[in-house]
Amino acid sequence: MPDPTSSAPHPHKQRTGLRRLWHATGYSLTGLRAGWEEKAFRQEVCLAALLLPSSFYVGRDWMQTAVLAAVVVLVLITELLNSGIEAAIDRIGHELHPLSKRAKDLGSAAVLLSLLLCAAVWAAALYQRFLHG
Repeated sequence: MPDPTSSAPHPHKQRTGLRRLWHATGYSLTGLRAGWEEKAFRQEVCLAALLLPSSFYVGRDWMQTAVLAAVVVLVLITELLNSGIEAAIDRIGHELHPLSKRAKDLGSAAVLLSLLLCAAVWAAALYQRFLHG
């Protein structure tokens, strides 16, 4: 186990420039593949595949289109962060502990809030586009 008081930098932190970017991209793609293993993330990706192109039709201008797309992507980001929290907690142990439950519940609440925000923004845009004129 590495000495936490050691001043030697982590080998990954020594990369710079394009080499660092290349490796960071690889880690991100690995993270997306790990996210794909989560059922909730797959469902949200399927919804995003429908909503993202629809944002170009529903949005009345570039700003509205960008906001519609952004709230959809925010759901995906939040789900990935929640999955990361769950994985970290599960790595610590599967025994029931109030702090583990709290961390998982907070991550779940973040996903819920992002979904509610997404639904509200889309409902308002759909109302304005099709019912309000």
